[in-house]
Amino acid sequence: MQRWNYLMDMDGVLVHEEHAIPGAVEFIAELTERRVPYLLLTNNSIYTRRDLRARLARSGIEVEESAIWTSALACARFLETQRPNGSAYVIGEAGLTTALHEAGYVLTDTDPDYVVLGETRTYSFTALTKAIRLIDAGAKFIATNPDEIGPSRDGILPATGSVAAMISRATGREPYYVGKPNPVMMRFALRTLGTHSENTLMIGDRIDTDVRSGLEAGMPTLLVLSGISDMETVDRYPYGPTRILDSVADLVGHTDDPFSPPPSVA
Repeated sequence: MQRWNYLMDMDGVLVHEEHAIPGAVEFIAELTERRVPYLLLTNNSIYTRRDLRARLARSGIEVEESAIWTSALACARFLETQRPNGSAYVIGEAGLTTALHEAGYVLTDTDPDYVVLGETRTYSFTALTKAIRLIDAGAKFIATNPDEIGPSRDGILPATGSVAAMISRATGREPYYVGKPNPVMMRFALRTLGTHSENTLMIGDRIDTDVRSGLEAGMPTLLVLSGISDMETVDRYPYGPTRILDSVADLVGHTDDPFSPPPSVA
């Protein structure tokens, strides 16, 4: 039997806001107990790995910091390879600024090499105006992820992709998105996990980022309906996941062979 490794999204797959999705605690516990390699792969650039580990622990899900990979970390790694010890004007939170500092970047609003846009719940008009002017003056435009909306207790929220669209409209410059579905993030994740696409499964709740990222990286994909995408969403796209399940609860007891449980979704 082939031994599978797992890449998976967090929000909508394991947690919704501060609450574990039913079955998520048991699923991660089973992976840990059976020593199945896995990595949590999130486009959320707000938090550091330590923050995310604590957030998951509060919901009852125990993971190591090393098992978490974010679009902020991928962005920092990408910029480190493109222009070592460069400079950036950053719109984002601690997850992004910490990652860039650790990559040797100087954060500045004076003639930066890059403008880096990440996720934040408090986008400032002043900061966005500064970003537009810096890009217009020649700074390269990078964004952590293309997600246009994100979840909250009160409903959807505009996310990085929506704000990037506004900056692009003002500057005529499109950003380079590092997060899912960019294969760059997937290659970083596979290298971190020490595995290959042929024996790694991508699990996500979004067909436009999670499923697409797995598909373009050559991995089988599993869409769970516990987050953003539903069956109506699936029908809108010219590609689809390898399999659709209600949630990761359907995989409990089947982590060695994720394609063996009977499908919970027709």
